[in-house]
Amino acid sequence: MENFAEYILNEKNYIKKMEIMYYMQKSTDIFFDNSVVFKTQLAKMFLDSSKLDVDENIVLTACLLCNCKKITDPQDLSKVKSYAKEGAEYLRNLGFSQRFCKICEEVNRYSNSYPREKESDILELVDQFGGMLLDRPERIALKVDEAIVLLEYRNLKGKENRYLEEFKSFVSKMEEVKVM
Repeated sequence: MENFAEYILNEKNYIKKMEIMYYMQKSTDIFFDNSVVFKTQLAKMFLDSSKLDVDENIVLTACLLCNCKKITDPQDLSKVKSYAKEGAEYLRNLGFSQRFCKICEEVNRYSNSYPREKESDILELVDQFGGMLLDRPERIALKVDEAIVLLEYRNLKGKENRYLEEFKSFVSKMEEVKVM
């Protein structure tokens, strides 16, 4: 019998993966809401447009799970700094590989894990950028151009993210798309 890690990683259908997460969230205390769906869709679109040398299945599954222990109260700074590490430990207990858990833990830089996995750089971009595009209790959503500027010149200032330039190009292309 396969464990949860094998079950969700073996599911190649993107929508079915989300369905698995929906039902898992109903039976556990993991964090899974519309923001996770939005950020995962953003990751999928980025991967589809950029043709990076990464395993799309790993990236999308990690995107769905990397915030599994995220808290809803950003006022508790110690929890904000530890949720990714706690989530990685939780995922390890579900049968995920050490590397997969490291990818998820590196969604933010609080664990100071180096060298970073290339998939983690994608998670970091979509998590931070996607989060800025969504309304929060303490602020309204930012405009796309504002979010890109903050991502590059505040959040990632002095940090190396190997896909930042490609991500900025992707966002620029998406901004040009006209919706009828």
